[in-house]
Amino acid sequence: MLYRFKSQAAAELIMLHNDGEEVLRLLGKDITPKGVITVAQMPNAIHALQKAMQPSETPEASSQPETEIRPLDDTKDAVTPAQRLHPMLALLQASVAAGQDVVWGV
Repeated sequence: MLYRFKSQAAAELIMLHNDGEEVLRLLGKDITPKGVITVAQMPNAIHALQKAMQPSETPEASSQPETEIRPLDDTKDAVTPAQRLHPMLALLQASVAAGQDVVWGV
């Protein structure tokens, strides 16, 4: 299943099922086949995405050396959470500026 997020303010955003569900969880929305993020909800949604995009390195994690060495080819293909969430953040920012809701499943 794909999630298709639509707004009259920007191009359609298509996400794979798991990524779409994760975004909805971050936004505090129910995982449903159809839904809406209203203009009134967007400031909180934008804040939640920006917070999720920040690196979350704890002091304990940073003090432990990384024991796994990965080849360079593996690291260039890794997609960070910030990269995965940025298109949704851009969609929400454009939509709130234009006063348009974001919908999915319709």
